Amino acid sequence: MDYQHIITIEPGKRSGKPCIRGMRITVYDILEYLAGGMSETEILEDFSELTSEDIKACLAFAAEREKKLFVASL
Repeated sequence: MDYQHIITIEPGKRSGKPCIRGMRITVYDILEYLAGGMSETEILEDFSELTSEDIKACLAFAAEREKKLFVASL
């Protein structure tokens, strides 16, 4: 998935953390909700401004970041 049009990083917003479409909701927030047991449906119900594509973009971003960490450690 190409998440680059969804995940944004702005130095003045949330201390430069990766956010969703310029909102104040971070990738970390979404990953924490998922790790805590919330379903995609529950997240979308709690945050009506989010879409299923936004959540998938967070997962794709995290997966790519993890991949980069693995490559860097080699």
